[in-house]
Amino acid sequence: MATDTMSGPVIIDLGLDRGEPETYRSPTCRTVPQWFGPLLVALFVLIGSAASAAPPPPALAPLLSLPVGASDLWAVTDSGQLLAQSLGTLSSYDLRTGQLRWRARAAAPTYRLRTDSGVVLLRPWANGPNGPSTIAVSEATGKTRWRHDGSIVTIAGSPVLLAVNGVRSLSSSGRRVEGLVRAVDPATGAIRWTVNVPSTAVLMGVPGPSGTPARMLLVHDNRTLSVHDLGTGQLLANAAIPPADYAPDNPTISGGLIVLHHEIPGGDALISAYDPVTLAPVWQRAADGADSAQPCGRLTCLAGPYGVQAIDPSDGRQQWYRPGWRGVEERGRLLIAYGPDAGGTDPVGLADPNTGKVLVDLHGWRPLDGLGRDGRLLVTRLIDAGTRTIVAVADPGDAQPRPLADLPPGTGDCQAAPDRLICRSGAGELNVWAYRQDS
Repeated sequence: MATDTMSGPVIIDLGLDRGEPETYRSPTCRTVPQWFGPLLVALFVLIGSAASAAPPPPALAPLLSLPVGASDLWAVTDSGQLLAQSLGTLSSYDLRTGQLRWRARAAAPTYRLRTDSGVVLLRPWANGPNGPSTIAVSEATGKTRWRHDGSIVTIAGSPVLLAVNGVRSLSSSGRRVEGLVRAVDPATGAIRWTVNVPSTAVLMGVPGPSGTPARMLLVHDNRTLSVHDLGTGQLLANAAIPPADYAPDNPTISGGLIVLHHEIPGGDALISAYDPVTLAPVWQRAADGADSAQPCGRLTCLAGPYGVQAIDPSDGRQQWYRPGWRGVEERGRLLIAYGPDAGGTDPVGLADPNTGKVLVDLHGWRPLDGLGRDGRLLVTRLIDAGTRTIVAVADPGDAQPRPLADLPPGTGDCQAAPDRLICRSGAGELNVWAYRQDS
């Protein structure tokens, strides 16, 4: 960590090349003004007060420490709770104070824990013909609300939960579904509506018209798209699309459009964009070596081995191009850009999605999950030959991350929250720190 130092000796300029003045007079006694004494007393009081002032709080102050096992789960909610499961017990803590809010005995050990729409969704380990199910627990009280067979899919921007039968694939185990898609009431578990998927489809959320809730998009394996209202399940639009792999990340929603990567005879690839409301084609262009489309603010980013180019969603024209990048990841209002090292997982910097300009250099740093106060990114870095780990704040107003503190040895698996840092330790603990972030 670099610190400001003063180079060279300290010099006090006395004039005349720092030598003795040409004429030197003995100091003469002068009358001291009446206001000088009180001023001197006030100055001494001020200096004494400053010297006795309390030191600033530490950059990382311990708030909470919990025993956790290697397979125990934890999560941070949007409402500022820390949920931690250990030895079959699920506990909720207030991240502002560290106080226990409630504790509930889980019905069975679980392998997945999420929160959405006021409920905690638990996927217990289970064997047998029925497979795993999902248990919903109240986020406010810890009481069990309902249970459904299969898994629950959430849609960003909508309170509706979707019970689905997942289909495992080589590319991903999520978002590909088959059979019935059922909308579940988060409070009661009641089924609101049902949509049948005859074969398999990729399920994802798409934006509705301006000011309206999100909708459900099904990308069917018969090369059709269908958009459904999440309040009623009603089919709103249907359209044919070109053949593609239809992976859980293809198509994707980027720049407010449905963007599909697909090949044409001859081995070439195209990128086609569709309106998420009407499913009408908007534009089509050559992939130019890109193998994926990624969310990129108001633009669409096409990423591949030759770099990242940002496309205007209105007409498909290129807005900027970065040949040294291999991918991007949206974080709030900014992008994390990744380079070619380590398979495209080493960050280049925090960038402006509108221009592609790097605002904060992140070479050598690792972004943490979650965001700090005001949407700031927390990052960590190994130093001193890997013997120390420091945590820092990456803010667009600074060219480099601002270090906060060293993390204790053995600390890892960290997540950021506003003014809080949560990490596992090698000693089998989950530690929560309050951190001081200069504004």
